[in-house]
Amino acid sequence: MKEHFFTCPYCWEHISMLLDNSILKQKYIEDCEVCCNPIQVSVSFESSELLDFQADSIEQ
Repeated sequence: MKEHFFTCPYCWEHISMLLDNSILKQKYIEDCEVCCNPIQVSVSFESSELLDFQADSIEQ
């Protein structure tokens, strides 16, 4: 597990999430710990190193 810090796309607070680096590509929805809005998280790892991280609003 790796902790990753980023800015919430809704409330703009600096928050963190624990990322499971045992799964190479992931896409899921997790609520912001501050504003509780749903964030679409996309991550990819290679050899346990984070290659890409995106945290997007699910609103269109």
